Amino acid sequence: MKKLKNKLFYIYSGILYIILAAVAFVLSVMFLELDMRSYFISNFTTKTGTDNNSIIVVVDQATLNKLGGWNRALATELLDYFYSYKHPKVIGLDSLITSINPSHKTDKKFLEQVSKMDNLIVGFTPSKKAPSAEEFVKLKKFENKFKLNVLENNQNNHNTFKSISKVENSYMENAKNFASVKVKDENNSGTLFSTSSLIQIDKQYYASLPLKMYLTANNTNDITIDENYITIPKTKLKIPHNHITNGEVQTNIKYYSQPIFTLTDGTKIQSDYTHFAISAYQIIDIYRKLKSGQKLNGQEEKVNEIFDSNTSVFIGEFTDGPTTDFLKSPLSSRHPGVDIQATSYSNLENNEFLYNIGIIGKLITILIIIGLTFYYIFKFNLIKSLLFTIITDVIFFGITGLLVQFGYILDFAGPIAIQLVTLIFGYSFKFISESRNKEKIKQAMGKYLSKDIMQNVVSNIDDLKLGGKRAVVTVLFSDIRGFTSLSEKMTAEEVSIILNEYFAEMEPIISKYNGVINKFIGDAVMAIFGEPIQDINHPQNAVKCAYEMLKKVEYLREKWLFEGKPKIEIGVGINTGEVFIGNIGTENRMEYTVIGDTVNLASRIESYNKVYKTNLLVSESTYSYIADIADVIKISEVQIRGKAKKMNIYEVLRIDKNR
Repeated sequence: MKKLKNKLFYIYSGILYIILAAVAFVLSVMFLELDMRSYFISNFTTKTGTDNNSIIVVVDQATLNKLGGWNRALATELLDYFYSYKHPKVIGLDSLITSINPSHKTDKKFLEQVSKMDNLIVGFTPSKKAPSAEEFVKLKKFENKFKLNVLENNQNNHNTFKSISKVENSYMENAKNFASVKVKDENNSGTLFSTSSLIQIDKQYYASLPLKMYLTANNTNDITIDENYITIPKTKLKIPHNHITNGEVQTNIKYYSQPIFTLTDGTKIQSDYTHFAISAYQIIDIYRKLKSGQKLNGQEEKVNEIFDSNTSVFIGEFTDGPTTDFLKSPLSSRHPGVDIQATSYSNLENNEFLYNIGIIGKLITILIIIGLTFYYIFKFNLIKSLLFTIITDVIFFGITGLLVQFGYILDFAGPIAIQLVTLIFGYSFKFISESRNKEKIKQAMGKYLSKDIMQNVVSNIDDLKLGGKRAVVTVLFSDIRGFTSLSEKMTAEEVSIILNEYFAEMEPIISKYNGVINKFIGDAVMAIFGEPIQDINHPQNAVKCAYEMLKKVEYLREKWLFEGKPKIEIGVGINTGEVFIGNIGTENRMEYTVIGDTVNLASRIESYNKVYKTNLLVSESTYSYIADIADVIKISEVQIRGKAKKMNIYEVLRIDKNR
C-alpha cells in the first residue's frame, strides 16, 4: 500500500508539473514571446544588406513643405527622371492609385509615363469581396496580364480573396507590372514580423512588391511553391515561408539595424530608415535642372550619381501625418512602410532570411532547460542552484541573440517560463519529499527513541551538542521476576514474542501518564516523568502509571496462562529527585538520558521487590508527593546498597485515581 501511495504521489506530481508547464508556456507565448522576439531582433540584428543598391525616394514632410504638397504631376516628373536620365534596375511604387481619369491632362501624362517603363512595378491590394460581373471581367484581364507563372505547386490552399481593389482600366492597361502592396492583415495591429510574399486570388498567385521587383530585375515570372519554400528557378533562390493560409504565403522579415547619426552639436539621432533614403523634392529639383539644361551643384551631383543600372528604387510616402504609411516593427512603433518593403527586397537580393527554429529544436531547447534546472535543484543547495540557473539563462540569452544574427529565431520566453515553473515545482517537490522522508525517519527513529525525545532533537536540530541541565524528575524502573530462568526454558524467538507483547502493552500506559521511555534494558524498562515533557504532577503520575502497569500484567498473566505461556510477575521501583538530563556521549554519538544518584536509587529500590515479595515500591521522597492518593505500607530502615544511612521505603497497595 505504501509503495502504491508513493507511485501515485510521483504520478500525480508529474501530471501537475506537465499541466503547470503547459499553462506557463501558452501564457508566455500569448503575452511575452512576441515582445521578446522584438527585443532580440532590435538588439541583435545586423547591418548586412543595407547598401546603396536599394534606395528609397520618400515623399516626406520636407517634400510637402518644399513643393507645397504632392500630386500626380509631381509623380510624373519623378518617374520621368528615372526614365529619361537614370535607368535603375527596377522601380517599386509603394502606393495605391484607385482613381484616375485618362481624359484629365495630368492623369493622361502620368499614364503615358507609366506605359513607357518596363521596369516599374505599381501596387494593388486584394479584396475579400466577391466581384460583380463587370469586376469579374476586369479580374480576368488582370489575371491574364499580371499573374505569376507557377511551374509547380503542391500546396492546397483555400484562399479568402475574391477580387482586386479598385484599379482603373486605364491604369491596368498602361502599367507593365502590378504587385501586391499588402503587408499585413488589416485586423492585425501588432508588431510586424512577417509579410505576404504571395497573394492568391481566384486560384491565381500574385507577387508582393519586393518579390515582383526581384523577379522583374532578374527577367523572370516563374516560381514554384512547396511546403517550406518559394523557389525562383532562374536564380535558384529559395525563399522560406511560414505557412500558406487564407490566400497568403507569409515570409519572415529579416530586419536590418537603423543607423545612428551624430549632429554637429553632438546630439545622436536614429534614422527612421534602415536603407539609404532621399527626399523626393531633391530628385524633383535635380530633374527640373537637368530638363532645363541648368548645371547641378555639388550636392545635387552627388545625389544624381547615386543612381545607376544596378540600383533598385522604392518610392513611397512617410510624413508627420497620422494617415501616412507606417507600421509597428521590432525596430520602431512608427516604421516607414516603404522601408519595410525595401527590407524584404534586400532579403531577396542578399539571400538573407530569418528562419523559425522548428518544433524539434524548440522541444530540445525546453528539455535541456528543464533537465539542467532539475539537476541544479537536486544536486546543489539553494544558492548554488539559483546561481547556476542564472548562468544558464545568461548563456541561453546569448545563444538566442547569436542565432538572430545568423538568421534564426528561437523562442525565449516559453523556455524561461517553463524554467520558472520548474524552479517553483522542483523546490516544492523537494521540500515535500524531504518532509515526507523526515517524517518517515522520525517515525522509524521513534521506534528506537521516545517520540518526545525525538521531537526535542528535531526542534533543536541546528544546535545539537553535548550537555544538558539539572532537573527534578521521577524515575521508574520495572523488571520481570525470574526472567533469566524463564529464558532458559524457552527459545530466543519465544522470549522475544513475550517481551514484544509485554513492552507493547506497557508503552502506551507510560505515554498516557506523560512518561518517556528512556531505554529498554533486557526485560527491564526505565521511564522518566517530568522531563522532557513538563509535568508538575510527575510523582503522582509515575505512581499511577506503575499501578496501571501492574493491572495490565495481571491481564497478560491470565491471557498467557490460557495460551500455555509461562506466568510472569513484575516489580516496580520509583524515586523522585534531582538528576542531570541531556545529551551524553561524544560529538559523533550522543544519547539523551538522565544520570545521577536519583536514577541509581530508583533501580535499587526496584530490586527490593524480590526481597520483600512486593510489586511496587517507592522512595520516601516520592511518597511525600503521593501520600494523599495512595495506601501504603512503610518498610523502615532499609539498607540500600551504596548508601551509608538506612532509609524508609514504601509499598504501594492501592491508588485512588480520583484524587
